[in-house]
Amino acid sequence: MTIVLAMLCHNIGVAQTQQDSTYNHKKEFVRMLGVGAADVLDTYLSPEKYRGTELRFVFQDNRQLRWTGMTQTMLHQATFASVNNRANTGTELCGEYNFQYLMRYNWQLTPHLLLAAGGGADLNLGFLYNTRNGNNPVQVRASLNLAPSVLLRYDFNIRRCAFRLGYESMVPAVGVMFSPNYGQSYYEIFDEGDDDHNIVLTTTATTPSLRQMLSLDFRPVKKWKRSWLRVGYIGDYQQSHVNHLKYHHYSHLFMIGWVKGM
Repeated sequence: MTIVLAMLCHNIGVAQTQQDSTYNHKKEFVRMLGVGAADVLDTYLSPEKYRGTELRFVFQDNRQLRWTGMTQTMLHQATFASVNNRANTGTELCGEYNFQYLMRYNWQLTPHLLLAAGGGADLNLGFLYNTRNGNNPVQVRASLNLAPSVLLRYDFNIRRCAFRLGYESMVPAVGVMFSPNYGQSYYEIFDEGDDDHNIVLTTTATTPSLRQMLSLDFRPVKKWKRSWLRVGYIGDYQQSHVNHLKYHHYSHLFMIGWVKGM
């Protein structure tokens, strides 16, 4: 009986996810450009906080998997930031690439409200360059996490114009991270082969981080049957405390782009 009820609930959930809301497509492509403020601290390079401007490109592809009620998401983010210390006497340059592969199950709670929950992989590669440092001017960043993720979408109309309000977030739960140890140079790591706990297991206790995005999609031209404009906000709070080194990179970004469904 339990198995029959579980199968029945699953079939109902799949049927609900296949209902048409304001606009649902089997494939969805999102392209966005964002600019905003960045706050960076890396005690391997400097005990000071650096603040400045960040530029970010976001490429997201969503695909509904037939008969499963699930959505597959692949997301690429490329980030560049230029930040200065409080006295404006030093600059740090930051570059980062983030890739996410997510699988989320969809629940159509009402004809207009969708909830999706699941998780996946979160890969981060990047660098931080301090223009003032003679020794150890560069910090390399690399991490891979398993991260739960949630998404909410609400479709509504104003004077026959369709809108979609969306929110999604992700929190890294467990993973691995590359990090030099306190006082250890990259010369010691790569040239001398001095391995000093440089591959670190991480949890939410050592890397309490959050990625979130709030977005609004709308169609300014009625002839755009499958394309929508998007404006949004990204709040990205990445931080870690491993090998006696503290790091954070906080981003607040205004985003603009478009969504195309197929």
